[in-house]
Amino acid sequence: MGRNPSPTTVVESVADLNDYVHADGSIVIPDGVTLTSFFDRNRRALGDSPAYRFIDYAKDHDGRIIDLSWNELWTQVRAIGARLQQITRPGDRVAIVAPQGVEYVASFFAAIHAGNVAVPLFAPTLTGHAERLTAVLTDARPSVVLTTSAAAESVREFLRTHPVAGRPRMIAVDAIPATLASMFTEPTVGTDDLAYLQYTSGSTRIPAGVEITHRAVCTNVVQISLGAHLDRGIRSVSWLPLYHDMGLLMLMFPALCGGYLVMLDPMAFVRRPFRWIKQLSAEAAYGRTFAAAPNFAYELTAERGLPPAGETIDLTNVVGLLNGSEPVTISAIEKFTDAFAPYGLPRTAIKPSYGMAEATLGVATLAPEAAASAVYFDRAELAGGRAVVVAPDTAGAVAHVSPGPVMPDQWAVITTPEGAEAADGQVGEIWLHGNNIGRGYFRREEETQHTFGNKLQSRLEHGSRAEGAPDNGCWLATGDLGVYVDDQLYLTGRLKDLIIVDGRNHYPHDIETTVSHASGGIRTGYVAAFSVSADALDTPDGSAAEQLVVVAERAAGGGRTDPAEVEAAVRAAVSREHHLRVADLRLVAAGSIPRTTSGKLARNACRTEYLAGRFSR
Repeated sequence: MGRNPSPTTVVESVADLNDYVHADGSIVIPDGVTLTSFFDRNRRALGDSPAYRFIDYAKDHDGRIIDLSWNELWTQVRAIGARLQQITRPGDRVAIVAPQGVEYVASFFAAIHAGNVAVPLFAPTLTGHAERLTAVLTDARPSVVLTTSAAAESVREFLRTHPVAGRPRMIAVDAIPATLASMFTEPTVGTDDLAYLQYTSGSTRIPAGVEITHRAVCTNVVQISLGAHLDRGIRSVSWLPLYHDMGLLMLMFPALCGGYLVMLDPMAFVRRPFRWIKQLSAEAAYGRTFAAAPNFAYELTAERGLPPAGETIDLTNVVGLLNGSEPVTISAIEKFTDAFAPYGLPRTAIKPSYGMAEATLGVATLAPEAAASAVYFDRAELAGGRAVVVAPDTAGAVAHVSPGPVMPDQWAVITTPEGAEAADGQVGEIWLHGNNIGRGYFRREEETQHTFGNKLQSRLEHGSRAEGAPDNGCWLATGDLGVYVDDQLYLTGRLKDLIIVDGRNHYPHDIETTVSHASGGIRTGYVAAFSVSADALDTPDGSAAEQLVVVAERAAGGGRTDPAEVEAAVRAAVSREHHLRVADLRLVAAGSIPRTTSGKLARNACRTEYLAGRFSR
């Protein structure tokens, strides 16, 4: 697979993020520090060692290595930056509409280094997401779109659909001569200036651009490094899309700390999950290795990513695999751990985590020495807003996995509907405070105030989770429901997704899990549960109450299963576990349920399609 670089030989010459951690645990990013502050320093220290490596499987089954050294990265960032300075003004948005690869990395950092605001997006060839790309470009109004020569024609055709007056200029970055780097002029960029707009995945609403400052992202990199015990010598492998907050943050560790990152294309992983495992093993041969992925990836890899005969895999040094971005299940963790334990994977490797774009990314993660585990809450008590721990074999027991402690110099409190801090054991909305929180939503003042401008009305007299946070500080209302039990944070669902039938609360993920396990004819993890008004049903029962609808994709070979048997099994399971009647069940083909660009279930979009009559019987 080519030369595997070692970043440790000159490690003393690169930045040490511990310099920004004060004795009291606070994280202070000095004024003047930006995302690209250390690029020249890293280049001098690491030279021709790779900064980013992309393994391209598009035309080579075994993968073609494309390395971008620190010297090459510095030259490309300044050359692209110089071109941007010729045609943009400081603060202009610059969209990256390109395939996964080293050109994407150079484009993202060049836009930031030139004094622009980067908008990380994706090429229009990403199936099923043209509407989202249009919505984001319309909202961000970039003056320039950066792409590659290979993707230029598809991007050009896509941009032709935009109004002429607002159509951005397109530049293929690989066609920019390296000699242009000498024309780059250093802009004045502040630590509290915008670095990029991170558009939300849109699982519950139209995507909004979260304004991420240099201070926010630098702070969050330090928080994640401390929380996950990442050091400068740790190695990383990522197939996560670079337009998603989790994938994007993986770019920041080399940028701020030196070292390098190995990248794969998301579709290369989905088609052959073993590619991820193979690269993890290759990096782990040189030392401690770290990666991150959403929950579905661990289940998928356990099922389809085992090493083929003759492959030697050693995962002993894979010390941290963050599991976040969607609800974390103990079944997926155990399935992955059991599958790869014979190859040396530590039982403590998978780290349940909690994060969101509005917090740059990381909020909480399991401690390095801890192994993931589940506690079981009583379903009926949860419906009433209380978390009561029961034995796993208790009727109505629901498994929940804690994402671990809140990361350093960040606060997470559970609040009542009135904005007061709730007591432990009481379910409420999670509010966050810290320097990693985004500045707001781009061009959405009212929504920004509603989400980012909250004041905590009161704190608990004893054991407040807001201890140390400023009394007059603003809090981010996450829209996530959570609870503290035995000093551990647990997520129970999304406020907007909550299903309320006959005055009782039901968590859709809980119902979806029940449906997934009800019949072998249903594709596990590809179920959407939501409520609709009774008059929206094909066969209304005269009730005025909200009714439960379930849309489920058929499992592979499910077409041979009698739909009546599957439907009967689902209805019986939901009735038995949730005391709830399924008003309508639609069994659909694999790939029918809409998902966000980050792979999450888009329940709101699924509900919209159901109401539009797109899921026929």
